[in-house]
Amino acid sequence: MVRTLGTHAAFVVAFVMTLFFTATVQTAMVQSLPRIGIVVMHGKGGAPTKFVAELVASLEAKGYLVANLEMPWSGRRDYDATVAEADKEVESALDTLRATGATRLFVAGHSQGGLFALHFGGKHAVDGIIAMAPGGNVGGAIVREKLGESVEHARKLIAAGQGNEKARFLDFESSRGTYPIVCTPAAYLDWFDPDGAMNQSLAVRNVNSRIPVLFVAPKGDYPGLRKVKQAMFDALPPHPLTRLHEPDSSHLGAPSAALDEILRWTAEVAAQSSRRP
Repeated sequence: MVRTLGTHAAFVVAFVMTLFFTATVQTAMVQSLPRIGIVVMHGKGGAPTKFVAELVASLEAKGYLVANLEMPWSGRRDYDATVAEADKEVESALDTLRATGATRLFVAGHSQGGLFALHFGGKHAVDGIIAMAPGGNVGGAIVREKLGESVEHARKLIAAGQGNEKARFLDFESSRGTYPIVCTPAAYLDWFDPDGAMNQSLAVRNVNSRIPVLFVAPKGDYPGLRKVKQAMFDALPPHPLTRLHEPDSSHLGAPSAALDEILRWTAEVAAQSSRRP
């Protein structure tokens, strides 16, 4: 005798099968999505626990793999490493993210961290760069004026064979003016040479043309940064995924204010890169 299911039983079976099929498809989709890893760098005199902390926590809550680094320009470290050594710190963090499952890698930075992220993107292969209110241009006229004597002092000490002996120099930030730091002349000149790695124009122009940039320029940024943001963005090598994002926030609030766009943009970039042969 052939038994047939009643209408209700057949509906239940069909419903369960649909749920199972949907869950299987969703699981396969999640497993096929790229896992995004981001190195995040704070601003000058800052720390991982300050203005980037909320962004980092939100990214981690969304399943991103995040390395929140304390960089040589933090308030605690006082430029205790050269630019090349800082590059290696970021490289090491990217390697760790890759080893823990990240298949798409981004570097992100706030303020001076944003400028460093642009510098890093000119020398290293990543899937994207996020520059949030980038600043700290040592090639600008104001910084040259404020720090010129310290730069020359560093040069003289290096010439005298004292490049690795710590000395007192000046740093400058538009929101607080000049202030003293203590580091080696070699490291100081590496960071503050007007034609070095933290020269804004050079960093922007030297970004790898294959790497897209999310340039975050908050509407309430410092006047000097608002003045140059369009020129900086326009100087980036053309890329179809490079974007200018202008959240309604202050300079210090830029990382938190950019969260939604960072989530959207990194997903777009990761999806596009996964289609590349």
